[in-house]
Amino acid sequence: MAHLGSRRRRVLALPAGLALTASLGFLPGASAVAAPAAPAVSAPVVTDGPKLSYVVNTHGGRSTLKSVEKAVGKAGGTVVTTYDRIGVIVASSQNPDFAKSLRKVRGVDSAGATRTAPLPAQSTTDEGAPRALTAAELAEATADKSAAQDPLEPLQWDLRAIKADKAHEKTLGSRKVTVAVIDTGVDDTHPDIAPNFDRAASVNCVTGKPDTTDGAWRPNAGESPHGTHVAGEIAAAKNGIGVTGVAPGVKVAGIKVSTPAGFFYTEAVVCGFVWAADHGVDVTNNSYYTDPWYFNCKNDPDQKALVEAVTRASKYAESKGTVNVAAAGNEAYDLAADSITDPTSPNDTIPGDRVIDPSECLDIPTQLPGVVTVAATGAKSGKSSFSNYGLGIIDIAAPGGDRYQVPDAPATSGSILGPLPGGSWGYMSGTSMASPHVAGVAALLKSTYPHASLAVIKALLTAQADDTACPAVYDYNSDGKVDAVCSGSKRYNSFYGAGIADALDAVSGFRH
Repeated sequence: MAHLGSRRRRVLALPAGLALTASLGFLPGASAVAAPAAPAVSAPVVTDGPKLSYVVNTHGGRSTLKSVEKAVGKAGGTVVTTYDRIGVIVASSQNPDFAKSLRKVRGVDSAGATRTAPLPAQSTTDEGAPRALTAAELAEATADKSAAQDPLEPLQWDLRAIKADKAHEKTLGSRKVTVAVIDTGVDDTHPDIAPNFDRAASVNCVTGKPDTTDGAWRPNAGESPHGTHVAGEIAAAKNGIGVTGVAPGVKVAGIKVSTPAGFFYTEAVVCGFVWAADHGVDVTNNSYYTDPWYFNCKNDPDQKALVEAVTRASKYAESKGTVNVAAAGNEAYDLAADSITDPTSPNDTIPGDRVIDPSECLDIPTQLPGVVTVAATGAKSGKSSFSNYGLGIIDIAAPGGDRYQVPDAPATSGSILGPLPGGSWGYMSGTSMASPHVAGVAALLKSTYPHASLAVIKALLTAQADDTACPAVYDYNSDGKVDAVCSGSKRYNSFYGAGIADALDAVSGFRH
């Protein structure tokens, strides 16, 4: 995954100003009579600072939005785009006091910088770089056979772990269902992805403004293969080539939200959710955290604005029936603990240790209300050594790989096999790899129950999961030390949530 967090169907207590209303989509207070007034910004306005991006969250109607847009200019900023349906303005400015000035404007709920410096950094935290296949394995992958299995499927222990191989005997999923991979970009020319790619639902959102140029959703040379791998795990075609996805009959779209260096900034994430909502996407996969803060603390005015903007966008997607699935994170944090030491934030300047309260400082979008949060398991169905966990946080678990859990033959690696840009395949591990397994199962559920509501699909996701009890002792490397403590019952606990995903149950009405 890229940076992540988690949660189990809990509703977070949001601070005043974060509550969402139902009028005019999710634009807060849109039905009220607006009294816009943009007070004069103190002169002179400084415009020689570093150029940063900002989100400005408003309440009121469209006239208020227009008024706030004018205030953006008066404060030395430029409007990049406005998402009027959720009341979010994306802007840029070189005024160091830009956000502070906008917070004083009538109709503004919050405003904050989406970064601490316009510097590159890599924000994915999966278990090392992908290992590409050897020459012999690559020859096998492209053998174009007519057998019941794709050539590399025997190496995909993860499909067998969730009974996806058995589910495929019943259905491969519906072409009417689309899963959007909000990620580093998807190589739609890959032979395992091209047959199922949904071009109309794909876009580049890196700047915060949709770019529909043909191919803009693809990773450029040297950029992360993360999104392509994730897309293949979900919907690699069953076409006699390479690997098979969890739902190889559904469509997959690429929504590119990460910078060339791997940043997933708020303006891009907001754009991604809104685009998915407006283009009929049934499921989104979110294997990242929103940079530069691993956890966004609501008592900080900048970070509060980021939480609010992404909350509005994800809720807007849900209002359109989109199931949002996210990875839980790879730092082995107990997200239900009283405190966590975060040594990585902000990751675009100079990070430093800070002790945070997980109930107030959120990994977004992973810990947002409504998002399905996924923990990772290894080839022996135990919690992956790196996977975050937490009672009341984790909804469900799925294979994400673990070097400490060795699969049965013929599989040879404890990591997850998937496509890489340029027509190759390789292994990766992380909760980033667990989340797409659940997104794939959600797509199979939507294929099986096409008229089911968002609430029903989410309920079925947890209902089909196989109950998995806490281990008596969790010592993943057998060094005699307890590495994490699992709490809860067999039916729901801090390691596995409602259990490990079961694709066969998902497509067979829970009667196998």
